[in-house]
Amino acid sequence: MHPGLHRAALQVFRRLPTGARRRIVRTVAPSFTVGSMCFIERSDGALLLVRHVYRKRWGVPGGLLERGETPAEAARRETREEVGLDIVLQGEPAVVVDPDPQRVDVVYRARLAAGADAAEAAPRSPEIARVEWFAPGALPELQHETATAFVALARVRGAGEADRVAGRALRVD
Repeated sequence: MHPGLHRAALQVFRRLPTGARRRIVRTVAPSFTVGSMCFIERSDGALLLVRHVYRKRWGVPGGLLERGETPAEAARRETREEVGLDIVLQGEPAVVVDPDPQRVDVVYRARLAAGADAAEAAPRSPEIARVEWFAPGALPELQHETATAFVALARVRGAGEADRVAGRALRVD
């Protein structure tokens, strides 16, 4: 677009009411779904993984945000709904943007909340077939989204950690 025309369009846009500007942006911008997931670590370092009924590989508790829900709230809700555990989120999340399916995932580390019993983790949702704790050195093959999220979260923790886990995490469907 010609720079003069672009400036004129921005001047008109600036004068529009906020609601109209938002509608225009939402109409022309690509739409992405936003999900939240968490890697739950037990005190011995084992990670909780779930096997979805519709997937061949292992994943972690998580799902799409509900309207008005924050990613942190969604991670806690999805964990409660899918495996029946209360958790405490730890540290800063990683954000993974996957342009092909137009999906954004906010990825957290978590530990069990006070009073939660790791042995009580069990499928609580029709979409979860199995729930298991895995030692860090014995992870099964992970879903593509889970492996990507695992590496992104490890990078937030530090490059050394990312290098250490990347080899195991990238065995994907």
